[in-house]
Amino acid sequence: MRISDLDYHLPEELIAQEPLGLRDASRLLLVDVDAARVEDHRFTELPRLVPPSLFVFNDTRVFPARLTGRKASGGRVELLLIRKTSGEGDRWVAMGRSSKGLRQGTELSLGGGRIGARVVRVLDQGQIEVDLAGEGDLDALIEQVGEVPLPPYIRREAGEADRTRYQTVYARKPGAIAAPTAGLHFSEKTLDALKEAGHRMAHVTLHVGPGTFRPVRSDTLDQHEMHEEAYEVPEPTVEAIRQARAKERPIIAVGTTVVRTLESAADAQGHVCAGAGATKLFIRPPYRFRVVDHLVTNFHLPRSTLLALVMAFAGVELTKQAYREAIERRYRFYSYGDAMLIRGRSR
Repeated sequence: MRISDLDYHLPEELIAQEPLGLRDASRLLLVDVDAARVEDHRFTELPRLVPPSLFVFNDTRVFPARLTGRKASGGRVELLLIRKTSGEGDRWVAMGRSSKGLRQGTELSLGGGRIGARVVRVLDQGQIEVDLAGEGDLDALIEQVGEVPLPPYIRREAGEADRTRYQTVYARKPGAIAAPTAGLHFSEKTLDALKEAGHRMAHVTLHVGPGTFRPVRSDTLDQHEMHEEAYEVPEPTVEAIRQARAKERPIIAVGTTVVRTLESAADAQGHVCAGAGATKLFIRPPYRFRVVDHLVTNFHLPRSTLLALVMAFAGVELTKQAYREAIERRYRFYSYGDAMLIRGRSR
């Protein structure tokens, strides 16, 4: 495929800036790969649009990773915490932004002076390593003074409501700096409706990192390098997949992060292995999916690796058609926007 295949024009007013009043009030665009057609639905119709299946969710939890403050010189600074390093203490990999850049040794005062920081190393791709210090439990302190890291296309400051709405109702394990947004549509009521319709549920964990916002800037897709993201597949999920396969139940990934987790954890025969790992898997056409049958996902940015994954799943031309029709029908796009259900090819 060409890089230009990942381009499309989106009117800015279709970028959702706020969540809907109810999580499951969103629209759902059904993309049927076998029939090569696109249909309008409501998200609440999801349980009946697929036969009894195994839904796999990403239970990562977004933490308030954005810290603002001042340098010792007085200049404003913003840090986006990405992950703790494996060493001792409270050393973090972060992305830093200030008017004159951040250098090794720079001292910072963050969160209204409640957290101190020192830049210990400047990395590539705009990342740095920082030592953080504060009184008491630092993780609890970050939860108090940090801000929800809303994506850059949401052009407003994060509010208190975003701490709940930019989080899935089944989020359990802190570590993500961006929400697995396909899961934002699921309410407790929706989950109950899935159970009543005979669907089963399982979970994996992938902590979404900054690569989710990183566009493809290289001349070819083969030149693009993915950021590494940590994942975990528990044994009960592997058993649930085995049982679903034995009963010929489809595997439905709720979000591209689940697709990447399951495909990264699978062997050549499609058997998923339990355990923790890290993935830099870049799924783009052509790709043979070994685990996932159907996909629930949001609409993705132009020139994004996530759009390339969707094109690998649904086909380049059908994905283009779906996006054209979504724009014509005034669907809401991106994190707080509407959803797609891609019913994959029959096995």
